[in-house]
Amino acid sequence: MKSKITRIILITVSFIFIGGMLVLPLSSVIVYALRDGIKAYKEAVFDEYTVKALYLTIIATMSAVALNTLFGIFAAWTITKFNFRGKQLLTTLIDIPFAISPVIAGLLFILIFGRVGWAYDFIEKYNIKIVFAIPGIILATIFVTFPFVSREIIPVLNSQGKDEEEAAALMGADGFKIFRKITLPHMKWALLYGVILCTARAMGEFGAVSVLSGHLRGKTNTLPLHVEILYNEFNLTSAFAVSSILVIMAIIILILRNIVEYKGKKAGEL
Repeated sequence: MKSKITRIILITVSFIFIGGMLVLPLSSVIVYALRDGIKAYKEAVFDEYTVKALYLTIIATMSAVALNTLFGIFAAWTITKFNFRGKQLLTTLIDIPFAISPVIAGLLFILIFGRVGWAYDFIEKYNIKIVFAIPGIILATIFVTFPFVSREIIPVLNSQGKDEEEAAALMGADGFKIFRKITLPHMKWALLYGVILCTARAMGEFGAVSVLSGHLRGKTNTLPLHVEILYNEFNLTSAFAVSSILVIMAIIILILRNIVEYKGKKAGEL
């Protein structure tokens, strides 16, 4: 009887907390976005600067996800299937973005590629634009999302072990065939899960991107930065309307994540 009451209390508290901290704020965004009617909402969503900010957000997200997926697969495969000096160091370095504030990460890139940075003379000589330009936005997004894919794959490959790969190698299979036929099928759901988490984090990145972007409207503003500008201009309806785009994208990603998580658990990978 006591355990039943405890369970009910814990479930109730959990739902109240989630409702107050997540559902209510997200619902408020949609309500405020539609406060002045559908016409005002459409004008804000299809505004020239909103479209450009959305485009840049997609470009930065796709670039970060593609590069981090490639690196995540290579890093996870290397760490779990081979023994080498510096293995623990590599594992530690992958986790650095988890420990460093995104704002500090942005400042570090400023110190490298900005006017006071040691690489400034080189990039200026070849007219390479990084700070206050799209490459800087992409670089910052890649940094903050760096560990997500590899950190989902590594535990799966560790639990899998090396026996199947070693048996395939003894039978004459090359490395790529071993990866394609044995390793990849075992980690596919963990890989998809990591990609989804990486995508969600990349879309919502604010700190590092804010430092490196220069807040150039229509050029280096992603959606989160565009929302900040609209809010600071007291254009609340437009700010909430643009925020609703991120909310809708987040809900879609959440649904995909739950599907992948369910499939992964069913397959025994997550």
